[in-house]
Amino acid sequence: MDQNLWNAVDRYLSDKLISPDQRIEDALEANACAGLPAIDVAPNQGKLLHLLARIQGASRILEIGTLGGYSTIWLARALPPTGQLITLELQPKHAAVAQSNIQRAGLSSLVDIRVGPALDSLAALHAEKPAPFDFIFIDADKENNPHYLDWAVKLSRPGTLILTDNIVRDGAIIENDNKDPRVIGTRTFLEKLGKDPRLDATAIQTVGVKGYDGFAAAIVKP
Repeated sequence: MDQNLWNAVDRYLSDKLISPDQRIEDALEANACAGLPAIDVAPNQGKLLHLLARIQGASRILEIGTLGGYSTIWLARALPPTGQLITLELQPKHAAVAQSNIQRAGLSSLVDIRVGPALDSLAALHAEKPAPFDFIFIDADKENNPHYLDWAVKLSRPGTLILTDNIVRDGAIIENDNKDPRVIGTRTFLEKLGKDPRLDATAIQTVGVKGYDGFAAAIVKP
């Protein structure tokens, strides 16, 4: 594994395929200045989220894990003017940074940030009986990924795309004796994902500026 090579290739791909975007750069700079952990998706991964949401024709998006709103901006830009993105964030500080970034990007009218433990926010959201979401992105605490998957299915419709980040964890998912709660949560999530008869799923390994990881993708069956 060569992290320097992965970084260089990611920079090359981003330079060739992603147009310079000051609002996106401003969001990353604001996150860093606020001391947020540098765990945002990479630019090419953000663009992938954007393209997948557009391919899906999504008008309603649910994001579990906001951080500073970097991925939120990529996703919200895929929405039509009448669309809505609900994003869930545990930390009030992170949510405040995200709100500022989203406002600067001109997307406040499309994005609803809800602050608090995501499982509580998901239960409250479900109680509102919302219209189903077309696209759901799970990128929060990995220990609760199995529970987030349950809620995602409840809040979906046939054809909803559910994308979950950070599911390889440097290969730790194949270490049966690994006691890291994040790894255990990820393994439980993947087992649940593969066994759920309502879902059709796969997973992809990735390398790049974020290291060695991967994502899972599932579609809710008719």
